[in-house]
Amino acid sequence: MLDPRLQIPDGVAKSSVNYVVPFYDTDAMAIVHHANYVRYLELARVRFLQEHDQAYTLYVEQGFHVVVMRVDIQLKRPTRFDERLEVICWLERVRSASLAFGYQIRNGEFLTATGMTEHGVVNMQGKATRMPEARRIRLQSLLAP
Repeated sequence: MLDPRLQIPDGVAKSSVNYVVPFYDTDAMAIVHHANYVRYLELARVRFLQEHDQAYTLYVEQGFHVVVMRVDIQLKRPTRFDERLEVICWLERVRSASLAFGYQIRNGEFLTATGMTEHGVVNMQGKATRMPEARRIRLQSLLAP
């Protein structure tokens, strides 16, 4: 099956973070341990929200969280200590109570990994809830045309 995140959609809002792999991210094989990629996606997702919508802390102040429900990462090549990564994030889907983000992790010209996360919107008691309509409309405006 072809990975849909090999190409970033044209016209989509995106953000990126740069990250230099520290030694503690690597495992006994001297490559980045697979669990660390989830953190890299989070760094880019938080940056995306801050740059294109609002800081995540404002979501919390408004009484809701955006929780991770699914993570899918396709590793394309190993990443090692001191390599410089660019983690690129964009919105793939916005619904009334859920979101999905797409990701690429690049090391220079090399594609290291692709990823996707799905999120549910919950209130402060952890119950599923719809996001405010203005927020949903704002986020939908960031999708590819």
